[in-house]
Amino acid sequence: MATEAPGQRVLDLLDKAIGVQAPLARGNIARARRRNPDATPAEVIRDLERTYVRALTGAGAAVGGTAAVPGIGTGVALSLSAGESLTTLGVSSLFVLSLAEIHGVPVDELERRRTIVMGIMLGETGSATVAKAAGRTGRDWGRQVVGRLPAQALRRINKALAKRFIARYGTRQAAVVLGRAAPFGIGAVIGGSANAAIATATVRAGRRAFGPPPETWPEPGDPLG
Repeated sequence: MATEAPGQRVLDLLDKAIGVQAPLARGNIARARRRNPDATPAEVIRDLERTYVRALTGAGAAVGGTAAVPGIGTGVALSLSAGESLTTLGVSSLFVLSLAEIHGVPVDELERRRTIVMGIMLGETGSATVAKAAGRTGRDWGRQVVGRLPAQALRRINKALAKRFIARYGTRQAAVVLGRAAPFGIGAVIGGSANAAIATATVRAGRRAFGPPPETWPEPGDPLG
């Protein structure tokens, strides 16, 4: 997924986030199930969705709020906001890969992880890009595309997704970073609102990508059992 240096940095951060979170997805589901042992897959997904939206919104508001703290100011807020961008990618990657685990979509290869994370984080744009690049319908594309196409085909799809991902989380993210550094508590509102919008769109996109949740959990010995 070669591109210009600034864009490549965004993709490198994404790969870093995916690499860290991929091994944690199954544990994330296990924790949700321990909180409610009788929960169905649909109920666990709703729990993950709520937790994800709260976490991302809170992270954005917390970073934005630092600009209003005496003795900290906008310089530190800018620095923290840059780090929070990586947090956004990490939390979002964990959420998306957890959904893939619950739905039984294989994401054992890096290209599959890239497709599913970028596609869902891009919302409707991601779904349309995957559908166009794969030559298939955008409905339940997490199963139809990511779960079935070979890695070589996914690399072509990821190249198309990467261009849009850089535009969304490179250029636009820079504007949000500056907004979070606004003083007098304005940054907290901007940061929280921006992250809430990202999280809400990602949740909706995840539902479209995977379709209805499984009715039951796998038997012991099967994936997630």
